[in-house]
Amino acid sequence: MFENLRSRFEGLAEALTTSELKGRDLDRILDDFRISLLENDVALSVAEELCEELRRRFAGGIKVPRFGEKGKAVKPILRELLLEALRIDGGVDLLGLAREKRAKGEPLVLVFMGINGTGKTTTIAKVARYFAKNGFSVVLACSDTYRTGSIEQLEEHGKRLGIPTIKHEYGADAAAVAYDAINHARARGINAVLIDTAGRMQTNKNLLEEMKKIVRVSNPDLAILVADALAGNDAVDQGKTFSGAVRVDGIILTKLDADAKGGNAISLARAVGKPILFFGIGQGYDDLIPFDPEFVVRNIIG
Repeated sequence: MFENLRSRFEGLAEALTTSELKGRDLDRILDDFRISLLENDVALSVAEELCEELRRRFAGGIKVPRFGEKGKAVKPILRELLLEALRIDGGVDLLGLAREKRAKGEPLVLVFMGINGTGKTTTIAKVARYFAKNGFSVVLACSDTYRTGSIEQLEEHGKRLGIPTIKHEYGADAAAVAYDAINHARARGINAVLIDTAGRMQTNKNLLEEMKKIVRVSNPDLAILVADALAGNDAVDQGKTFSGAVRVDGIILTKLDADAKGGNAISLARAVGKPILFFGIGQGYDDLIPFDPEFVVRNIIG
């Protein structure tokens, strides 16, 4: 993962190291770098923000300690800049939040949203596994009553993981399923409720209205957007549309293992203004890693 971005940042470091960084030289380097970011799925606004910050930091040249090497002075600056881009205020300690809710005798309620094809239902199963591994009981709510096979798909994940599911018939009120699952958790002392929803195109107003109703009725602790790393800038557009229609508290970026570009990992959270919680890196239930800016920077810059 991040192979393309890694090569682009290596090229940037080389150009900054071997150029005088005066006027047009720096303009040319940053113009090329901006284009390479866009080609690797970094959103335009984020690419421009990064390049402007690079211009500010390098316009006066590179300060090198006495007897130091110019190349060694560049990478720490790039690392710092990338870390700043990846860190979003208001990060979420999911396990800490679950512990707080359990201490109050209440379940943690999470609603998952996103369009079809992002791996949303499989991601819910992975999050359920994550909670179970850390000592929390879970119930799954089959609130996708729209897509044929969605209920059976979530039920099958539940059976494999030993986690109960709450369901109604297809076409039923999706918010009512979520409501019943939360009451089920309260009555049985279950620690977390994970609510699936219908995968919807962000332009489908009726389904977005249903999404609003589910959030209003369930009053979740977190509403989580599941986005596909392979969707490129479409994922950023989806994120902006969802966050404009209904609250989004965090993001899970799936299929990162299959994405050589990786630009979404940099730009999605910044464009939406909400933190990434996890990366999906495979099909197994344990192929979910908590988001760590240092992990991204190590893979891109070293």
